[in-house]
Formats: sequence, structure tokens, C-alpha cells
Amino acid sequence: MEEEEERPEPNLLWSVFSMHCPRCRRGDMFKTKNAYKKLTLRHIFDMYETCPVCNQEFNLEPGFWYGTGYVSYGIVVLFSAISFLLWWLFIGISIHDNRVIIWVICNSVLILLSQPWLMRLSRVVYLYLFVKYNKNYDKDPPIFFS
Repeated sequence: MEEEEERPEPNLLWSVFSMHCPRCRRGDMFKTKNAYKKLTLRHIFDMYETCPVCNQEFNLEPGFWYGTGYVSYGIVVLFSAISFLLWWLFIGISIHDNRVIIWVICNSVLILLSQPWLMRLSRVVYLYLFVKYNKNYDKDPPIFFS
């Protein structure tokens, strides 16, 4: 009887931030790793239709990606809250000067500059809500919703 080699389970957070498939956590979701290579929506959202490793479909149903707007909103609110706390901790908040306005401007610029990456991240997080990790991804058939 031949023993199978045990594969280590890839880390969840590393898989999300490196934008890998939720089912196998090994295949890339996007055709290019750099979201800033070309600043067009076609390039930013240029995804594989299925995972190159486990063949999991990414577009689960028509209109599936509309829900990423809610995820993106949550990520931006979390990002803003963290940046505000860091600003308050290191620079401080005062009603006697313009530090809050400067934070709003800096935070807005940071959000705008990180938008291509945040749009990709929101797609990844949204897909992770519906497709769970399967350690037997190479033996079990992928989940298809459509």
C-alpha cells in the first residue's frame, strides 16, 4: 500500500493577500500579479475563468461580482479606521489646527493610489466567502454554481 505524501495547508491570509484560488490556495486568480501594470479596468480585472491548478470556476453565476462593492466598502472603512488610529497615535488630533483635514487628504490619496489593488482584493475576499478550501482539490471535482 502506497502512502500519500501529506501536503501542507497554505496559510489563509497569505493566500488571500497573494490572491490565490480559495479552493486549492495555490493557483493564481489574476493573469498578471501586478495590478498597476496598466491602469485600465480590463487589466485590473483580468482573471482566469478557472483556477489553473484545481479548475475551480471563479465567476460562480451571472452578476456574481456585484457583491464585491460591499466588500470593497468594508475594506476601505477598515483601512480608514486604522489610518486614523495611527494618525492619532503618532501625529495627534487637535481642534486648534488642520491635522484632521490633512489626515482626510492623506487618507483619500492613499485610498485612490491603492484602488487597483483594493479592487482585486475585494474580489478575492468575496470569492473566499463562497468557495472553501479543499485539501483534496486534486481528487474532488470543483464546485460549479452556474
